[in-house]
Amino acid sequence: MFSALISSQRLPAAFEPCPDGELLVVIDPTRSEKLPLSLLRLDGAAGVLSLAPYLAAQLGLVSDERLDRAELEARLERAGLELASADHLFHLPLSEQERLRAEPWGEGTRELTAADADAFAAFTALAPGDDLDEAFVELDHWLVVGTFREGQLVSVSSMYPWGETAVADLGVITLPQFRGQGLGRATVRAISAAALARGYEPQYRCDLDNAPSAALARSAGFARFGLWEGLEDGE
Repeated sequence: MFSALISSQRLPAAFEPCPDGELLVVIDPTRSEKLPLSLLRLDGAAGVLSLAPYLAAQLGLVSDERLDRAELEARLERAGLELASADHLFHLPLSEQERLRAEPWGEGTRELTAADADAFAAFTALAPGDDLDEAFVELDHWLVVGTFREGQLVSVSSMYPWGETAVADLGVITLPQFRGQGLGRATVRAISAAALARGYEPQYRCDLDNAPSAALARSAGFARFGLWEGLEDGE
């Protein structure tokens, strides 16, 4: 369903679901200081806990060890750390990727550059503050796509590479008065196609209680891969 790249970067080789919701510990020396811990829970309760070596040593964990969530949280608490709230983690199935590659972009949708600074400033002035904080959409990100209506920028999605991987994490905001018209969907599909053309896998995350964002992900062709958690201070 999902690409081999996603599976190889998210799951260890020959991964087998852990019984009773246990977490499989994977020590990953490529993890960055910004994201030293990744907890992925697949649908069906399987879990993979990936950590940078220094953090694994701090928590007293070894590779291929299995532990339950309560024990993980206890070790984190002793180290003065805690997990952030879980996110839905969405990726594009291979079948949807093929459709995206051949799909023309919607009218008024294009990549944004520094030359769009005034339009972007006007957009952020109208966007709700909570959306700006949660979606983390910036004009200077690695890839930015926007949709215009009658010369006004009304929907923006931006991406940046996820750590040292070939995964690009996206955020999206559509101005409230322009929602429900398919503009967010068009913007997300366009930026996802652009990321795929650059050799990156699009990634869509949102809070578990953000039903509208999860609905947008699914309408844009994404499917849930699992639930993801990082450290509270690790984003």
